[in-house]
Amino acid sequence: MTNTIDLLNAILEDAFIKAGFGAGFGRVNVSNRPDLCEYQCNSAMALAKKEHKKPIDIANAVADILKDNKAFSKAEACMPGFINLDMSDEFIASYIFDMQEDPDAGLIKDPEKKKIIVDYGGANVAKPLHVGHLRSAVIGEALKRIGARMGNEMIGDVHLGDWGLQMGLIIEELKDRNQKEFGIADLEEIYPAASKKSKETEADGKTLTPAAAEFKKRALNATSLLQSGDPECMAVWKRIMELSLADLKKNYDSLDVHFELWKGESDAQKYIPDMLSDFEKKGIAYESQGALVVDVQEESDTKEIPPCIVRKSDGSALYATTDLATLVERELLYKPDAYIYVADQRQSLHYLSFFRVARKAGIVRPEETLDFLGFGTMNGKDGKPFKTRAGGVMRLEILIKDISDAVYEKIRATRNDNEISEEEAREIAKTVGLAALKYGDLSNQASKDYIFDMERFTSFEGNTGPYILYTIVRIGSILRKYAEALGMTADENSGSASAELITKAVAASKDARALALVLMRYNEAARQAWTQLAPHKLCQYIYELSNAFNSFYHNVKILSEENAELKKAYIALLELTRRVLSDSINMLGFSAPEKM
Repeated sequence: MTNTIDLLNAILEDAFIKAGFGAGFGRVNVSNRPDLCEYQCNSAMALAKKEHKKPIDIANAVADILKDNKAFSKAEACMPGFINLDMSDEFIASYIFDMQEDPDAGLIKDPEKKKIIVDYGGANVAKPLHVGHLRSAVIGEALKRIGARMGNEMIGDVHLGDWGLQMGLIIEELKDRNQKEFGIADLEEIYPAASKKSKETEADGKTLTPAAAEFKKRALNATSLLQSGDPECMAVWKRIMELSLADLKKNYDSLDVHFELWKGESDAQKYIPDMLSDFEKKGIAYESQGALVVDVQEESDTKEIPPCIVRKSDGSALYATTDLATLVERELLYKPDAYIYVADQRQSLHYLSFFRVARKAGIVRPEETLDFLGFGTMNGKDGKPFKTRAGGVMRLEILIKDISDAVYEKIRATRNDNEISEEEAREIAKTVGLAALKYGDLSNQASKDYIFDMERFTSFEGNTGPYILYTIVRIGSILRKYAEALGMTADENSGSASAELITKAVAASKDARALALVLMRYNEAARQAWTQLAPHKLCQYIYELSNAFNSFYHNVKILSEENAELKKAYIALLELTRRVLSDSINMLGFSAPEKM
């Protein structure tokens, strides 16, 4: 299939050529004034200066040619030079029929399949997942799924923090406690205690106490020993990894977030010595105050970018070192075509720097793309980073449970006790709660902060996940009733109709026509979400599609329609709507229950 906009652009460009204005003109947009027209072309105004003509004269000339085109029921020029367009019923029906017959519902996949690594975990071992990990996981998973739906081979890597100072802190704290055996619950208490011990200060609030300084020195030494392969430290590390990975996988599974790779900083360590040696041999790295650095400043920069430190003066590695070594490993093992990194936007300088070092050192090929999607923070109603009522950082599993419980209460408030069992209500609440959480995050532009509002996110009305799911469930109910009336199951009823019948439907009902017009934009919305790394574009689309369906549902008596052919066409529109909505939420990382 061809994108709707591309089809219309081709028609308009041909009309501009026939009107004598040459190629390259005739860009079409969805009208922001649906009361005036469905699509609009503004090219006449851009062309007026070149042609030394009034925009309205150019628009009139093109509109005259378009009046005979069967794609349009209206093509008229309006001051100062707009070309307002309405699609013909036949054009809409033909496109909807093709979507209906297409296994991908009109979704056009990328012309060339690429292998793309998405780095979107970033959790630290020995520490539980908290709300600060939510956005990376949810946005990264959505991008990975959208990319896969577009036909690419997507590889998600959790990229664990498993080799840094936190390991040394835990090792030394275990020694102080003379504790040789420990479980995940112990680690959740040990690491914060060790971290606090290493940061205790004198009355000035800046100078470490002698005890804290000594403990931190020991932790740094333990970290160095671990990274050197010390057997005792390695044994503790392996036990920490065993416990943490099981816990992290459980928590990520509850979020329906899954990784193809569970690699950490430790996996990249063996590549660091040769990589740094290579930097020096190539002359891109030099010593500065005992540290090894690489200049990343470029002439086009409008502000100063500091050199990227790739080895500290004490010989230890930094995040940039580890990330660069991870790139070395990924190039050796996977040879991807592109990378997408999802992390807090406050780390943008880090990604800019190490991307430039990677290019300068030739770690990645020139044709490979390195994209960084920086996200804003999830804030509470006070506008500050989301916290527990006690002021601490909320664990992610607690947040998931809280939102699931909130949905459960709403389900119980709207249903009689005998309508649905306790177990079923809990399962539905879990599914809907996850949709509320993910949609609440993804519907916001990733780079912007947003307010986490439990009441709004779990509402069954408005721009929310539960509203989208309720729409899908409502459509499913109508389709089942239609199939039952025909003596079939919903699976047996194909929900398809001919182009002629669909033409009758869009001609008979303005709401059916409006629904069809939104359906036609499915591919454009999904493609924007992918090419712009913007899941919120897909959220905007499915909210608009849900609204279009619900208007249709409230204004048209679908199942009681006496004309059997018209009813069949209406059902075909519903079936396609359900397919598009279900496909879209799957790309966004959640699913719909059978009933709500």
